Amino acid sequence: MKPGPRLTAALADAAADRIVYDLVGIEGQLDRLRAELPGVQVRFALKACPVDEVLRCLADRGAGFDAASPAEIRQALRTSVPAGRVHYGNTVKSDADIAEAHRLGVRTFATDSVQDVLAIAEHAPGARVFCRLATSGDGALWGLNRKFGCSAEDAVRILTTARASGLTPAGLSVHVGSQQMTGEAWQRAVDLLAEVLVTLDGLGIAPDHVNLGGGLPALGYLDRHGDPLDPPLDKILTVIREGMERLSGLTAGPLGLVMEPGRHLVADHGAIRAHVYRLTGRTLPDGGHARWLYLSVGRFNGLYEMDQVSHRLLFPTHPDGERVPAVVAGPTCDSDDAYGGGRHPARVPRAAASGDPVWILSAGAYATSYTTRGFNGIRPLPCVCTRGPEGQH
Repeated sequence: MKPGPRLTAALADAAADRIVYDLVGIEGQLDRLRAELPGVQVRFALKACPVDEVLRCLADRGAGFDAASPAEIRQALRTSVPAGRVHYGNTVKSDADIAEAHRLGVRTFATDSVQDVLAIAEHAPGARVFCRLATSGDGALWGLNRKFGCSAEDAVRILTTARASGLTPAGLSVHVGSQQMTGEAWQRAVDLLAEVLVTLDGLGIAPDHVNLGGGLPALGYLDRHGDPLDPPLDKILTVIREGMERLSGLTAGPLGLVMEPGRHLVADHGAIRAHVYRLTGRTLPDGGHARWLYLSVGRFNGLYEMDQVSHRLLFPTHPDGERVPAVVAGPTCDSDDAYGGGRHPARVPRAAASGDPVWILSAGAYATSYTTRGFNGIRPLPCVCTRGPEGQH
């Protein structure tokens, strides 16, 4: 997967390290998702890319936001998005956070426990709640299967309590895991939602939407061995469309679809301009030989997810020439700062020298949100958002 012309131009123009976001590419990704899932309400998972220019371009195109804290809510509202297009999607929240979100105008809250529902009823009276069901996370690179979500039985109890507490039991949600690589996970989620909808209908509770959460994959990642991950996006979208048709047949009234894409919208439309620190070779205690390519960007300043995914690396000053195997690692004095834990070499130019630029592709998700404030004195990457040669700023 090659960078588009806007990213290529911005990376080529960069004289120093930075992360670049292609706003036109992000908008196009949103448009494609809406075309595949007509009528979907998109609530961008703000945590994936808390960059004001990115959020503004999505809000201007009609997206809303999945926020996980009052601070994220405030950032979302700075885009001028209506508060009705922002929901509090974190099931973990304090009484004070619930009250502050309500003060800011948020009226829709995720939940997965009776205790949380009672707190919402007290501090956000009359609010809408949607209950998150637990999934296995099977098939995803990050399963998200322990901290969040509840059983089908608990979901019924929670929404019954919500109704009795003066709240609106507005919906059900699932999250099948981040970078979900199978269509079967979505099918299992639909089966679970159908089971709960039928039970709720028997109790006179009619949710007005289901929220299928995040998990839609990015397409440009490599696996630990340098091969494309190649997620079956077409199959996943087909399963979702068919699942929504099935779920809509289980409710008397209309059933809306909400999704919370994060990396799917931004990962492949962000790239990092880094540079080579050193290509080294060392003899190991067991007599073996190891070659390492140290870069200026690693786990703590843009590539936090490097244990699970590899990014395609381009070396613009060495487009051709001999490639050699080397473990790719970041610049810090920390042994965890290496791709795949330092176990899986990549093919890099033998001629790579200190200072050479390196382009790290599909780096638009979580690059800014997971970065440290300056571990080892290495500062966070500056951000540049571009709309092309005339729109770069």
